[in-house]
Amino acid sequence: MHGPTEPEERVARAVVHAEVDHGHAELLGDPDRPQGWTLLLGGTAQSHVDLDDPTHLEFEYVRRFGHVVDLLAPRGSPLRVLHLGGGAWTLARYVATTRPRSVQQVVELDAALVDLVRSRLPADGLGIDVIVGDARAALTRATPGSVDLLVLDVFAGARTPAHLTSTQFLDSVAAALAPGGVYAANVADGGELRFARTQVAAALSRFADVAVLAAPDLLHGRRFGNLVLLGSAEELPVDGLVRRAASDPFPARVLVGAEVRRFAGDAAAPSDRAATPSPEPPPGFFGRPADPA
Repeated sequence: MHGPTEPEERVARAVVHAEVDHGHAELLGDPDRPQGWTLLLGGTAQSHVDLDDPTHLEFEYVRRFGHVVDLLAPRGSPLRVLHLGGGAWTLARYVATTRPRSVQQVVELDAALVDLVRSRLPADGLGIDVIVGDARAALTRATPGSVDLLVLDVFAGARTPAHLTSTQFLDSVAAALAPGGVYAANVADGGELRFARTQVAAALSRFADVAVLAAPDLLHGRRFGNLVLLGSAEELPVDGLVRRAASDPFPARVLVGAEVRRFAGDAAAPSDRAATPSPEPPPGFFGRPADPA
């Protein structure tokens, strides 16, 4: 699910329709990129890939994930990455191209979607292991201390499921991370950002260092969008994040330390019993059609 870069609003080069396990999927050809495609599920834009250039990251939050990858290891140095949420495997393609021999696993619940991506947007030879299953269940099977980067980008329709928003979920994340490993989550919210604040509170309760990357207008409650939440047992590469986020086409602020704690405020870190899914985005956002009159 993406932010203000909205390629699907332009006239698509081609459109592919398919029924998948959890709804209707569309692949829209990017008119500006001969091999660029945007994946939509239920009208919600989920991923953009360029088969000619897997290093191209169209969506702003995915570029911020890319910054984390680049700061974790130099180009050419393999990483161990667990992607919870598949979409069209955009970030996995980026890692495989910039850091060959990386060990990557993508977990996607929708088997028909995996088949669609494999057939229409192939990633042959990139060494990406895609498994079909529930993200949290797959996480509990991860070898402790085996993951350098754990990415959460799961949406059921347009919302992150509740069981992936709790402190118990983060306990499993922390257990899977290697020393120096980083947790990176796509958090969708708007307005007063109440959901995002609970997610930051949860991260603060489980990680020694936490950072939030988001566009200023999103932090000020002016629109719905994507925040990137980072957590680690060790110090995050804040200086590098600040430089890269500031130079993006859509610049972001990086909240750290006291700023992160102020952002969380008095929000409660949700347990499994209290966890809720992320909020429904407004009609017309993320490519979602407005409800018929």
